[in-house]
Amino acid sequence: MIDDRAVIAAGARLGANVSVGPYSVIDENVVIGDGTAVGPHVVITGRTTIGRDNRLFQFCSIGEAPQHLAYAGADTRLEIGNGNIIREYCTINRGSEEKEGVTRLGDNNFLMAYVHIAHDCQLGDNTIFANCASLAGHVTVGDYAVLGGFSLVHQYCRIGAHCITGIGTVCLQDVPPYIMVAGNRAEPHGINVKGLRKRSFSSHDISELKQAYKLVYRSNLPLKESISRLDADEWQSPEVRKLAQFLKNTHRGIVR
Repeated sequence: MIDDRAVIAAGARLGANVSVGPYSVIDENVVIGDGTAVGPHVVITGRTTIGRDNRLFQFCSIGEAPQHLAYAGADTRLEIGNGNIIREYCTINRGSEEKEGVTRLGDNNFLMAYVHIAHDCQLGDNTIFANCASLAGHVTVGDYAVLGGFSLVHQYCRIGAHCITGIGTVCLQDVPPYIMVAGNRAEPHGINVKGLRKRSFSSHDISELKQAYKLVYRSNLPLKESISRLDADEWQSPEVRKLAQFLKNTHRGIVR
């Protein structure tokens, strides 16, 4: 299970049935959970914790220092959950010295080749990052979000749950949950109906989300007034409430 040509520090902790391919390097502060498979030529460094049943393909760089000029070597962290697939040449940096100092990935995420996750990013569960999608620092990504190939996200932006970005999308502001965006700069293109149906959202929820989308993007109302109307009791779908809460918490503004 552990190739003789791998270099594993004495302090590293590997769970049961962990496999490590040739020429991979695992440093002393790394913890890897049961059943995780590390391919050849993978470097895992820093204070990195990886959960169960993950697959890391060749030439990944996991837990390296943040690409941040102010970083001075603090003992920051990377935490990766369970069941993630991390394909060739992905780079995931540990946190910077700001705030918690931790980069986190949840469970069952699929990162295709050349994806970059910068310092202090927070990923939920079941996201998909197509080839070369990249996050700058401090980006938050909600559950089931899908980033198209070569999508780029500015630092401190939030990508809402169940949204999808087109190929080459550049997100300079928050992307609300449930919607589709595309372009440079990103522009909204309706509700992600296909994705929501695939995840068993009810017809009623989808219908109300469509109405909410029209209110935010087609009514020419100021965002503050749109949010106020989304808070009204007439909306029965809890998804509309979640959308309203996301909009309330925006600091960079939203894609419009």
